[in-house]
Parts: sequence; structure tokens; C-alpha cells
Amino acid sequence: MSETEIDFASLLCSRLCHDLLSPVGAMNNGLELLADEHDPEMRQRCIDLLAESARAAADRLKFFRLAFGAAGGFGPEVDPNEARLVIVPMVTSNGRTVLDWAVPAQMMPKRAVKILLNLVLLANDALVRGGTLSVGAEARVGEQEIVIRASGPKILMEPAIREALTGQLDSAALEPRTAAAWMAHALAVQGGGMLQLAEPDAEHLVIGALIRI
Repeated sequence: MSETEIDFASLLCSRLCHDLLSPVGAMNNGLELLADEHDPEMRQRCIDLLAESARAAADRLKFFRLAFGAAGGFGPEVDPNEARLVIVPMVTSNGRTVLDWAVPAQMMPKRAVKILLNLVLLANDALVRGGTLSVGAEARVGEQEIVIRASGPKILMEPAIREALTGQLDSAALEPRTAAAWMAHALAVQGGGMLQLAEPDAEHLVIGALIRI
């Protein structure tokens, strides 16, 4: 493994740790409160907080394992339902975002699933106040197309993330917040594919990927 690959793996780990910090910190706070609390009602609230935080941490780990890691088995294809199962809690847990899933049930190339997951992560982050996240895919001979649409009252995507998605960001300038976008672009362009980002406005964001299989 090259130094560049090690650095990139470190950035993905940093992104994962950043997203786990909140639920794990909440579990720590809940345990501290539980140790000092004797009122039955308050103890139950602490237990509920612990359960909710543990569930959130587990959901995020499952998502990142499939998006960044080697989940999905050793075969070249993945059941898209596995992706849907890890996307639903990530997207809908805040109660402000609705998932619109339009992906055929047929097996997808593992590379395409990783691209889909990373694009979902970025689009969901851009839905600052929630909204609708639409995920679509279509398979053709030798190609896999993916389209992610985000609609909401406020769409916010940093310029550096847009540059990473479109291949304009130098790898030396990568940070944890841009690593997922850079990974999605790098996977998409393998074999002559492409990744496109429509010019986002305040309420809409569209990202498309054409993957050569």
C-alpha cells in the first residue's frame, strides 16, 4: 500500500470517527447520569438515551462498513437491498428527511453500490434542514447509472466537496470532509465512467454517475 493510499484510508477513518463521536459521547453521558441518578423515571430516561445512542452508532457503523469497507461479501456484486437497509436509518432517523427509493432489486456491481452509498452520504449532509432524498439506479448492457436527488428548504454543499466530486480537487488537498466525494469520483471514472454534478441551487441538488462495468 502506497503512502497516498494510507493517507486516504486515514481520512476515511477520520470521517467515520467524526460521525461516531456524537452517539458514543451521548452513551458516555448517559452512563454517567445513570450512575448518579436514583429516581426511577430519570433512570428510565437515561436507559432510553443509551439505547437510542447505541442504535445510532450501530447504524452508522453498518453504513460506513458497506460504503468504505469490505462488507457485502467477496463476490463482485451486492444486493442493493443491503444498501437500502443501511441507508434508511442514516437518512430518516432525524425525522426531517424522507427517502424515495427507486433502485431495482437485481444485483449491482459492488463498485456501483459503494458509489451510491457515498453519494447518498454527501446528499444527505447537504440537506441541512431535511427534505426528500431520491435514490435511483438503472442497469444497461455494460453500464450502471445512478442518480441522487436532494430537495429541501436549504441545500448546502461546500465548494471543496463539489470540486472533489467533479475531479477538480487535488489529492494533496483532501480532508476528511471531502474524502467520500473524492472516493465516489475515483470509483466512478474507473474504466471510462463519469460523475456529474448539476449546478446546485438553494433547494435542489442532483448528482449522477455513469459506471462502466
